[in-house]
Amino acid sequence: MGNIEVASPTRVDLAGGTLDCWPLYSFVGDCHTVNLSINVMTGCRIEAQSGSSVEVNIEDLKYKKVFISEAEFFKVKDKEVQLLQGVLKYKPLNKGYKISTYSKSPVGGGLGGSSSLCISILKAIFQFHQLKLSNSEIITIASNIEAQLLNTPTGTQDYVGAIDPGLNIIHYSTNGMRIEKVAGDLQGLTKKIFLVNTGKSHHSGINNWQVIKACVEGDKNTFKALQDIAKVASNLANVCRQQKWEALPELFRAEFDARVRLSAGFSSPEIEAVEKIALGQGADAVKILGAGGGGCVLVWAEPDKHQGIKEKCQKNGYQPIDIQPVIKMNPS
Repeated sequence: MGNIEVASPTRVDLAGGTLDCWPLYSFVGDCHTVNLSINVMTGCRIEAQSGSSVEVNIEDLKYKKVFISEAEFFKVKDKEVQLLQGVLKYKPLNKGYKISTYSKSPVGGGLGGSSSLCISILKAIFQFHQLKLSNSEIITIASNIEAQLLNTPTGTQDYVGAIDPGLNIIHYSTNGMRIEKVAGDLQGLTKKIFLVNTGKSHHSGINNWQVIKACVEGDKNTFKALQDIAKVASNLANVCRQQKWEALPELFRAEFDARVRLSAGFSSPEIEAVEKIALGQGADAVKILGAGGGGCVLVWAEPDKHQGIKEKCQKNGYQPIDIQPVIKMNPS
């Protein structure tokens, strides 16, 4: 068997984040999450080796160690390899190998980086074992592995953006999850957006659990905010279908308002500072990504405003990130 190498995109969620966490979409009723796969990539490489030794290289964390066997690798407590261990324990390779992973996503960036990496590792392992699973099966496995590792609720939208790239309208209902692909020219969308990394890591599981807990306990304000997010997501899905991109800033502003009402933990001083800078430099809207609380935010602005916003953000210690959509991956 030759070397195996796979890559997966991360995503920006345009609307309906948090609704992808069961049982929230059951509480709200039929709803949507909309996301766009982007070229902030993760990847995994596997090379079979003679003997039983296992060489592990986590490139972005500068972690590199050799273990005498896979069993010995599973015993190590190093936090850098927890995700890799969790996936490999689910489906061990049972021989000697060299495995390398990387993630271009900022740690805690709100782009679904760990979920994308989980998908990359799973795809590589299934290729190694010559197993063919459906996307829905892989998504289920990935979400269960991450829930076990994090001991917090996990949604599923991040895995969709990684395994089925494009502009996705993800439907959640009693029947489960269904993916609708949006085709067409996305330039009217993508030329207006870029990211800014606040430099503060977010904690998606904690924020999502607070929302789930509040809904279970009957908090009316939380539930109303969740319903408002669902309404925004439904409207934004229609905008994407019709490619009426000029309507997005108003929806982003409405989603921002509903999200901070959902839980104070979804915003942060850093997010508010970036929003103030961006709007002050002519941006039309700023959107919290993922479960917020930190990480990256999406900025929507006319292209001629981008440079000024980016320079002002950098001057204040926040890092702009240019992005491009990922619509289709080469078969891996």
